[in-house]
Amino acid sequence: ITWAGADAIVETHQESLSSGDTGPWAEGFRKAYKLINGNQTGGAGAGDQVIFETRLEAQDMATSGWNYTNTTSDITLSFWVKSSVSQTFYGVLETQDGTGQNYPYSFTASSTWTKVEKTIPGNANIQFDMDANNGIQIEFHPFMGTNFTDDSTALNTWATAASGTRHPDMTSTWWTTNDATFHITGLQLEV
Repeated sequence: ITWAGADAIVETHQESLSSGDTGPWAEGFRKAYKLINGNQTGGAGAGDQVIFETRLEAQDMATSGWNYTNTTSDITLSFWVKSSVSQTFYGVLETQDGTGQNYPYSFTASSTWTKVEKTIPGNANIQFDMDANNGIQIEFHPFMGTNFTDDSTALNTWATAASGTRHPDMTSTWWTTNDATFHITGLQLEV
């Protein structure tokens, strides 16, 4: 997890799920990752952000069976998500080798668990080297200020990665609601 511009520490927790967690519980998920944004009295600044991500090795992506330079070969990203504040959130897949590529997408989260599935095509500009370095980052952005976003950024398509055009501008409601929570479980990336 990374954050900047926060007025309070962004907390992370592992939480246990129960049979009341309709959706992910039935699929066998018993734990979730939870963020609490704290008390953000300063509001939403252009340089404020909170990101959590996982990184996959380039060699694992290169040998995954995904024909990643072919636009007719897909991978599917799926996860369960909920938030104490209902709004549209953004995530990105970002490759690291060669000229880094960024694939932004949106999803909506509310107070009930929702399953999100995104089908992501290959692209001729994607490169994965045969090494143990960071090959792709799967990122979730509960909030990003306008220093990192641009409303002209197209969703659901690959483009050259740039820090100022990660995805479209986003509402600040989650960020500016004290002690707002964001929960995720069941993250899978499959060919």
